[in-house]
Amino acid sequence: MKKLYVGTAGWSYKDWIDSFYLKGQSKSYDWLESYSQYFNTVEVNASYYTYINPKIVDGWLSKVEPKEDFLFNIKLHQDFTHRRKFSSEQIHAVKSNLDKLQNANRLGGLLIQFPYSFVLTKETATHVKELVDIFSEYEKFIEVRHKSWFIERFINFVKKNKSSICTIDQPIIGEAVEFKPILSGDNLYIRLHGRNEKAWKKSISNFGKEQTYEQQSERYDYLYSPGELLEIERTIREVLDKVKKVFVILNNHPKGSAVANAFELLHLLNERIKLNIPETTLKTFTRLSKISLN
Repeated sequence: MKKLYVGTAGWSYKDWIDSFYLKGQSKSYDWLESYSQYFNTVEVNASYYTYINPKIVDGWLSKVEPKEDFLFNIKLHQDFTHRRKFSSEQIHAVKSNLDKLQNANRLGGLLIQFPYSFVLTKETATHVKELVDIFSEYEKFIEVRHKSWFIERFINFVKKNKSSICTIDQPIIGEAVEFKPILSGDNLYIRLHGRNEKAWKKSISNFGKEQTYEQQSERYDYLYSPGELLEIERTIREVLDKVKKVFVILNNHPKGSAVANAFELLHLLNERIKLNIPETTLKTFTRLSKISLN
């Protein structure tokens, strides 16, 4: 049976206190336990910046144990996708955590996300193939943000290698990819980055410069409108019957907007059923009262 997984990119954000989490809750493990009461998947962003200690992954598994259907999606470390320099030790570090999650039936897949500057060439195509081969035993979601990749040869390659091409929503600037699902595997992985075009352009001009966390996050500061969410729902429904699993990940995390929009998409994609939504979120995003059980 096809399964719908809706969640956010990351769960450990201080600015989610009062908009999702309660004041006084400690972060990390306690936040994950709270998060898993409402959503059935999460995309781990910390794995992009650091090689996570397996004991931390054990803690994750413990916190989501009551939720039988909860899945983690792991974002591959930037050494593999952006710096493109990595060692056998780093490969082992990534795989040990993937294996731990996969053996516990808690792994959705491995997100391999490349920057907009990663354009299709012979060299970059070879690099993608190398990563696909290295992580051949896992489900993989490949996010490429430049239009040059969307050719039949690459799509066919992805289909043959236990992988799927990410469907992404972002401001359409230059040769950026539009929001259009490409059926390239058994599963569909959708990442919604928001449509803050002004901040997105600013981030492009600041690429490579030292920035604060707030500056880095500014381009994701966006709350999808009800109309935009209906449009996204229609797009997803067009392909729902053609895949086994659908992951919808909200990456517009500043101020808790990702949480609000995740609840709204859960409502839309689950035949408009009303949801259990925490009071903190209802107070911050009053329009959610229409879809709340409370």
